[in-house]
Amino acid sequence: MHLNRNLVLTRIGTAALTSLFFYYTFVFINLGTVFWYEASALRELLLVFLFLIFTFWMHDRISTRFNAPPFPKLPASIYASLEAASVIAGSLFLCLLLVYLPTHLLLPSAEVLPLRVRLGFVVGAIISLFFYYLVERERKVKQLQEEHLRAEQLQKETYRAQLEALKNQVNPHFLFNSLNVLNSLIYVDQDRAAAFLSQLSEVYRSLLDSSGKQLVPLKKELELVQAYIHLLKTRFGANVQFLVEVPDAYRQLELPPTAVQMLLENAIKHNGYTSQKPLQISIFVADGKLVVKNNLQPRLDEVKSTRIGLKNIGTRYSYLTGQEVEVTQTEQDFIVRLPLLKVV
Repeated sequence: MHLNRNLVLTRIGTAALTSLFFYYTFVFINLGTVFWYEASALRELLLVFLFLIFTFWMHDRISTRFNAPPFPKLPASIYASLEAASVIAGSLFLCLLLVYLPTHLLLPSAEVLPLRVRLGFVVGAIISLFFYYLVERERKVKQLQEEHLRAEQLQKETYRAQLEALKNQVNPHFLFNSLNVLNSLIYVDQDRAAAFLSQLSEVYRSLLDSSGKQLVPLKKELELVQAYIHLLKTRFGANVQFLVEVPDAYRQLELPPTAVQMLLENAIKHNGYTSQKPLQISIFVADGKLVVKNNLQPRLDEVKSTRIGLKNIGTRYSYLTGQEVEVTQTEQDFIVRLPLLKVV
Protein backbone atom coordinates (compact mmCIF):
# COMPACT_ATOMS: atom_id res chain seq x y z
CA MET A 1 0.00 0.00 0.00
CA HIS A 2 2.80 2.38 0.98
CA LEU A 3 4.74 1.40 -2.15
CA ASN A 4 1.72 2.05 -4.41
CA ARG A 5 1.16 5.47 -2.85
CA ASN A 6 4.79 6.42 -3.45
CA LEU A 7 4.51 5.24 -7.06
CA VAL A 8 1.37 7.34 -7.63
CA LEU A 9 2.98 10.44 -6.10
CA THR A 10 6.13 9.90 -8.19
CA ARG A 11 4.10 9.67 -11.38
CA ILE A 12 2.05 12.76 -10.54
CA GLY A 13 5.26 14.70 -9.89
CA THR A 14 6.84 13.42 -13.11
CA ALA A 15 3.74 14.33 -15.11
CA ALA A 16 3.63 17.84 -13.59
CA LEU A 17 7.31 18.61 -14.24
CA THR A 18 7.21 17.14 -17.75
CA SER A 19 4.07 19.16 -18.56
CA LEU A 20 5.73 22.40 -17.46
CA PHE A 21 8.94 21.60 -19.34
CA PHE A 22 7.32 20.79 -22.68
CA TYR A 23 4.69 23.51 -22.47
CA TYR A 24 7.17 26.29 -21.82
CA THR A 25 9.54 24.82 -24.40
CA PHE A 26 6.80 25.34 -27.00
CA VAL A 27 6.10 28.82 -25.62
CA PHE A 28 9.77 29.73 -25.96
CA ILE A 29 9.97 28.30 -29.52
CA ASN A 30 6.90 30.27 -30.61
CA LEU A 31 7.31 33.52 -28.63
CA GLY A 32 11.00 33.65 -27.78
CA THR A 33 10.30 33.98 -24.05
CA VAL A 34 8.98 31.92 -21.13
CA PHE A 35 7.64 34.97 -19.30
CA TRP A 36 4.18 34.73 -20.74
CA TYR A 37 0.81 34.09 -19.16
CA GLU A 38 -2.78 33.75 -20.33
CA ALA A 39 -5.76 32.08 -18.67
CA SER A 40 -6.05 29.71 -21.62
CA ALA A 41 -2.47 28.58 -20.96
CA LEU A 42 -3.53 26.98 -17.67
CA ARG A 43 -6.22 24.98 -19.46
CA GLU A 44 -3.75 23.68 -22.03
CA LEU A 45 -1.21 22.91 -19.31
CA LEU A 46 -3.85 20.93 -17.40
CA LEU A 47 -4.75 18.96 -20.54
CA VAL A 48 -1.09 18.04 -21.12
CA PHE A 49 -0.83 16.97 -17.46
CA LEU A 50 -3.92 14.74 -17.83
CA PHE A 51 -2.49 13.29 -21.04
CA LEU A 52 0.67 12.22 -19.17
CA ILE A 53 -1.24 10.78 -16.19
CA PHE A 54 -3.39 8.64 -18.48
CA THR A 55 -0.31 7.74 -20.54
CA PHE A 56 1.34 6.25 -17.43
CA TRP A 57 -1.86 4.34 -16.66
CA MET A 58 -1.97 3.05 -20.26
CA HIS A 59 1.67 1.95 -20.03
CA ASP A 60 0.84 -0.28 -17.05
CA ARG A 61 -1.97 -1.95 -19.00
CA ILE A 62 0.21 -2.48 -22.09
CA SER A 63 3.11 -3.85 -20.04
CA THR A 64 0.83 -6.28 -18.17
CA ARG A 65 -0.76 -7.47 -21.42
CA PHE A 66 2.53 -7.98 -23.24
CA ASN A 67 4.03 -9.92 -20.33
CA ALA A 68 1.13 -12.39 -20.42
CA PRO A 69 0.68 -15.30 -22.88
CA PRO A 70 0.89 -15.58 -25.82
CA PHE A 71 3.08 -12.49 -26.40
CA PRO A 72 6.33 -13.63 -24.66
CA LYS A 73 6.46 -16.64 -27.02
CA LEU A 74 6.42 -14.46 -30.16
CA PRO A 75 9.66 -13.82 -32.10
CA ALA A 76 11.54 -10.85 -30.62
CA SER A 77 11.09 -8.62 -33.69
CA ILE A 78 7.32 -9.20 -33.86
CA TYR A 79 6.98 -8.76 -30.08
CA ALA A 80 8.89 -5.44 -30.15
CA SER A 81 6.94 -4.15 -33.17
CA LEU A 82 3.54 -4.96 -31.66
CA GLU A 83 4.54 -3.44 -28.32
CA ALA A 84 5.80 -0.20 -29.90
CA ALA A 85 2.73 0.02 -32.17
CA SER A 86 0.44 -0.36 -29.14
CA VAL A 87 2.24 2.43 -27.28
CA ILE A 88 2.09 4.78 -30.30
CA ALA A 89 -1.58 4.00 -31.06
CA GLY A 90 -2.49 4.53 -27.41
CA SER A 91 -0.66 7.86 -27.23
CA LEU A 92 -2.32 9.13 -30.44
CA PHE A 93 -5.74 8.19 -29.08
CA LEU A 94 -5.04 9.95 -25.76
CA CYS A 95 -3.75 13.05 -27.59
CA LEU A 96 -6.97 13.21 -29.55
CA LEU A 97 -9.22 12.47 -26.57
CA LEU A 98 -7.50 14.52 -23.84
CA VAL A 99 -5.80 17.38 -25.68
CA TYR A 100 -7.25 18.31 -29.05
CA LEU A 101 -10.95 17.56 -28.55
CA PRO A 102 -11.09 19.41 -25.18
CA THR A 103 -9.11 22.32 -26.69
CA HIS A 104 -11.59 22.56 -29.56
CA LEU A 105 -14.56 22.40 -27.16
CA LEU A 106 -13.18 24.78 -24.52
CA LEU A 107 -11.57 27.22 -26.94
CA PRO A 108 -13.67 27.06 -30.11
CA SER A 109 -12.35 30.43 -31.28
CA ALA A 110 -8.71 29.35 -30.97
CA GLU A 111 -6.99 28.73 -34.27
CA VAL A 112 -5.03 25.48 -34.19
CA LEU A 113 -2.66 25.22 -37.14
CA PRO A 114 -2.39 21.81 -38.92
CA LEU A 115 1.38 21.87 -38.44
CA ARG A 116 0.92 22.30 -34.69
CA VAL A 117 -1.57 19.41 -34.61
CA ARG A 118 0.83 17.10 -36.44
CA LEU A 119 3.73 18.22 -34.27
CA GLY A 120 1.65 17.62 -31.14
CA PHE A 121 0.82 14.06 -32.18
CA VAL A 122 4.46 13.29 -33.01
CA VAL A 123 5.75 14.78 -29.74
CA GLY A 124 3.05 12.93 -27.78
CA ALA A 125 4.07 9.62 -29.37
CA ILE A 126 7.78 10.28 -28.72
CA ILE A 127 7.13 11.21 -25.07
CA SER A 128 5.00 8.09 -24.64
CA LEU A 129 7.65 5.80 -26.15
CA PHE A 130 10.40 7.44 -24.08
CA PHE A 131 8.61 6.97 -20.76
CA TYR A 132 7.37 3.47 -21.63
CA TYR A 133 10.77 2.06 -22.48
CA LEU A 134 12.50 3.97 -19.65
CA VAL A 135 10.07 2.54 -17.07
CA GLU A 136 9.98 -0.90 -18.73
CA ARG A 137 13.76 -1.11 -18.75
CA GLU A 138 13.92 -0.30 -15.04
CA ARG A 139 11.09 -2.75 -14.30
CA LYS A 140 12.75 -5.58 -16.23
CA VAL A 141 16.13 -4.95 -14.60
CA LYS A 142 14.46 -5.03 -11.17
CA GLN A 143 12.48 -8.16 -12.11
CA LEU A 144 15.67 -9.87 -13.29
CA GLN A 145 17.43 -8.99 -10.04
CA GLU A 146 14.49 -10.36 -8.02
CA GLU A 147 14.45 -13.57 -10.08
CA HIS A 148 18.19 -14.06 -9.54
CA LEU A 149 17.74 -13.50 -5.81
CA ARG A 150 14.81 -15.93 -5.67
CA ALA A 151 16.81 -18.51 -7.63
CA GLU A 152 19.77 -18.18 -5.26
CA GLN A 153 17.53 -18.46 -2.19
CA LEU A 154 15.70 -21.45 -3.67
CA GLN A 155 19.02 -23.13 -4.48
CA LYS A 156 20.15 -22.65 -0.87
CA GLU A 157 16.90 -24.06 0.52
CA THR A 158 17.06 -27.00 -1.91
CA TYR A 159 20.61 -27.88 -0.90
CA ARG A 160 19.66 -27.46 2.76
CA ALA A 161 16.72 -29.85 2.39
CA GLN A 162 18.76 -32.43 0.50
CA LEU A 163 21.61 -32.15 2.97
CA GLU A 164 19.14 -32.60 5.83
CA ALA A 165 17.61 -35.63 4.09
CA LEU A 166 21.01 -37.20 3.48
CA LYS A 167 22.08 -36.37 7.04
CA ASN A 168 18.99 -38.07 8.43
CA GLN A 169 19.59 -41.17 6.33
CA VAL A 170 23.26 -41.55 7.26
CA ASN A 171 22.96 -40.57 10.90
CA PRO A 172 24.14 -43.30 13.29
CA HIS A 173 20.61 -44.21 14.44
CA PHE A 174 19.21 -44.75 10.96
CA LEU A 175 22.30 -46.56 9.72
CA PHE A 176 22.56 -48.69 12.86
CA ASN A 177 18.87 -49.66 12.70
CA SER A 178 19.08 -50.42 8.96
CA LEU A 179 22.20 -52.56 9.38
CA ASN A 180 20.61 -54.28 12.38
CA VAL A 181 17.55 -55.18 10.30
CA LEU A 182 19.78 -56.31 7.44
CA ASN A 183 21.91 -58.42 9.78
CA SER A 184 18.89 -60.21 11.23
CA LEU A 185 17.41 -60.83 7.77
CA ILE A 186 20.60 -62.37 6.39
CA TYR A 187 20.25 -65.36 8.73
CA VAL A 188 16.47 -65.66 8.41
CA ASP A 189 15.57 -64.76 4.83
CA GLN A 190 18.33 -63.97 2.36
CA ASP A 191 15.87 -62.91 -0.34
CA ARG A 192 14.32 -60.31 1.96
CA ALA A 193 17.80 -59.20 3.01
CA ALA A 194 18.76 -58.68 -0.64
CA ALA A 195 15.53 -56.76 -1.28
CA PHE A 196 16.14 -54.60 1.81
CA LEU A 197 19.69 -53.80 0.69
CA SER A 198 18.44 -52.99 -2.81
CA GLN A 199 15.85 -50.53 -1.47
CA LEU A 200 18.37 -48.98 0.92
CA SER A 201 20.69 -48.27 -2.02
CA GLU A 202 17.68 -46.94 -3.99
CA VAL A 203 17.00 -44.38 -1.24
CA TYR A 204 20.56 -43.07 -1.42
CA ARG A 205 20.59 -43.13 -5.22
CA SER A 206 17.36 -41.13 -5.41
CA LEU A 207 18.65 -38.58 -2.91
CA LEU A 208 21.87 -38.14 -4.86
CA ASP A 209 20.07 -37.99 -8.24
CA SER A 210 17.90 -35.11 -7.05
CA SER A 211 20.90 -33.21 -5.70
CA GLY A 212 20.83 -29.62 -6.95
CA LYS A 213 17.41 -29.93 -8.60
CA GLN A 214 14.69 -27.47 -7.66
CA LEU A 215 11.85 -29.67 -8.90
CA VAL A 216 11.42 -33.35 -9.71
CA PRO A 217 8.52 -35.21 -11.35
CA LEU A 218 6.11 -36.76 -8.86
CA LYS A 219 6.95 -40.11 -10.47
CA LYS A 220 10.59 -39.78 -9.32
CA GLU A 221 9.60 -38.65 -5.84
CA LEU A 222 7.29 -41.66 -5.50
CA GLU A 223 10.16 -43.98 -6.46
CA LEU A 224 12.11 -42.60 -3.50
CA VAL A 225 9.01 -42.87 -1.31
CA GLN A 226 8.35 -46.50 -2.27
CA ALA A 227 11.96 -47.45 -1.49
CA TYR A 228 11.74 -45.64 1.85
CA ILE A 229 8.39 -47.30 2.64
CA HIS A 230 9.95 -50.72 1.96
CA LEU A 231 12.63 -50.00 4.58
CA LEU A 232 10.01 -48.85 7.09
CA LYS A 233 7.75 -51.86 6.46
CA THR A 234 10.66 -54.24 6.88
CA ARG A 235 11.66 -52.56 10.11
CA PHE A 236 8.24 -51.91 11.71
CA GLY A 237 6.08 -54.58 10.08
CA ALA A 238 2.33 -54.15 10.60
CA ASN A 239 2.90 -51.37 13.15
CA VAL A 240 3.04 -48.85 10.31
CA GLN A 241 0.65 -49.08 7.37
CA PHE A 242 0.86 -47.21 4.07
CA LEU A 243 -1.64 -46.48 1.32
CA VAL A 244 -0.33 -44.82 -1.86
CA GLU A 245 -2.96 -44.01 -4.49
CA VAL A 246 -1.72 -41.54 -7.10
CA PRO A 247 -3.27 -41.67 -10.60
CA ASP A 248 -0.82 -41.80 -13.52
CA ALA A 249 -2.24 -38.52 -14.86
CA TYR A 250 -0.60 -36.63 -11.97
CA ARG A 251 2.78 -38.35 -11.98
CA GLN A 252 4.36 -35.99 -14.54
CA LEU A 253 3.56 -32.93 -12.40
CA GLU A 254 6.42 -31.67 -10.27
CA LEU A 255 7.26 -30.77 -6.67
CA PRO A 256 10.39 -30.00 -4.63
CA PRO A 257 12.62 -33.09 -4.19
CA THR A 258 12.43 -35.11 -0.93
CA ALA A 259 9.28 -33.21 0.16
CA VAL A 260 7.12 -36.35 0.57
CA GLN A 261 9.93 -38.42 2.07
CA MET A 262 10.48 -35.69 4.69
CA LEU A 263 6.77 -35.80 5.60
CA LEU A 264 6.89 -39.60 6.06
CA GLU A 265 9.94 -39.24 8.26
CA ASN A 266 8.15 -36.53 10.25
CA ALA A 267 5.13 -38.82 10.82
CA ILE A 268 7.33 -41.70 12.04
CA LYS A 269 9.33 -39.40 14.30
CA HIS A 270 6.40 -37.80 16.13
CA ASN A 271 3.91 -40.66 16.46
CA GLY A 272 3.70 -43.94 18.35
CA TYR A 273 2.67 -47.22 16.69
CA THR A 274 1.84 -50.77 17.72
CA SER A 275 0.21 -53.73 16.00
CA GLN A 276 -3.02 -52.94 17.89
CA LYS A 277 -2.82 -49.21 17.09
CA PRO A 278 -0.86 -48.93 13.85
CA LEU A 279 0.26 -45.63 12.40
CA GLN A 280 -1.63 -45.19 9.13
CA ILE A 281 -0.11 -42.98 6.44
CA SER A 282 -1.97 -42.21 3.21
CA ILE A 283 -0.65 -40.51 0.09
CA PHE A 284 -3.23 -39.47 -2.51
CA VAL A 285 -4.32 -36.62 -4.78
CA ALA A 286 -7.25 -34.31 -4.02
CA ASP A 287 -8.16 -31.05 -5.78
CA GLY A 288 -4.94 -31.15 -7.78
CA LYS A 289 -2.74 -31.38 -4.67
CA LEU A 290 -0.74 -34.24 -3.23
CA VAL A 291 -2.08 -35.07 0.22
CA VAL A 292 0.02 -36.78 2.91
CA LYS A 293 -2.17 -37.77 5.85
CA ASN A 294 -1.51 -39.71 9.04
CA ASN A 295 -3.54 -40.47 12.14
CA LEU A 296 -2.37 -38.68 15.28
CA GLN A 297 -0.87 -40.95 17.94
CA PRO A 298 1.57 -38.81 19.95
CA ARG A 299 4.52 -40.72 21.35
CA LEU A 300 4.71 -41.32 25.10
CA ASP A 301 8.30 -40.06 25.01
CA GLU A 302 7.22 -36.89 23.24
CA VAL A 303 9.70 -35.55 20.69
CA LYS A 304 9.92 -31.76 20.60
CA SER A 305 8.85 -30.52 17.17
CA THR A 306 10.97 -27.80 15.56
CA ARG A 307 8.95 -27.99 12.30
CA ILE A 308 12.18 -27.36 10.39
CA GLY A 309 11.17 -29.88 7.73
CA LEU A 310 7.74 -28.33 7.17
CA LYS A 311 9.22 -24.83 7.17
CA ASN A 312 11.81 -25.83 4.58
CA ILE A 313 9.18 -27.35 2.30
CA GLY A 314 7.02 -24.22 2.62
CA THR A 315 9.98 -21.92 1.92
CA ARG A 316 10.95 -23.83 -1.22
CA TYR A 317 7.38 -23.62 -2.52
CA SER A 318 7.30 -19.86 -1.85
CA TYR A 319 10.25 -19.40 -4.23
CA LEU A 320 8.60 -21.52 -6.93
CA THR A 321 4.94 -20.54 -6.90
CA GLY A 322 2.27 -18.42 -5.28
CA GLN A 323 0.52 -21.60 -4.11
CA GLU A 324 1.05 -22.41 -0.45
CA VAL A 325 1.62 -25.67 1.40
CA GLU A 326 -1.48 -26.35 3.52
CA VAL A 327 -0.99 -27.90 6.97
CA THR A 328 -4.07 -29.04 8.90
CA GLN A 329 -4.20 -30.73 12.29
CA THR A 330 -7.43 -32.13 13.70
CA GLU A 331 -8.02 -34.22 16.82
CA GLN A 332 -7.59 -37.39 14.73
CA ASP A 333 -5.30 -36.53 11.81
CA PHE A 334 -2.31 -34.53 10.62
CA ILE A 335 -2.67 -33.51 6.97
CA VAL A 336 -0.27 -31.77 4.59
CA ARG A 337 -1.32 -30.71 1.08
CA LEU A 338 1.48 -30.11 -1.43
CA PRO A 339 0.74 -28.17 -4.66
CA LEU A 340 1.63 -30.12 -7.80
CA LEU A 341 3.27 -27.83 -10.34
CA LYS A 342 3.05 -27.96 -14.11
CA VAL A 343 6.30 -26.74 -15.63
CA VAL A 344 5.87 -25.38 -19.16
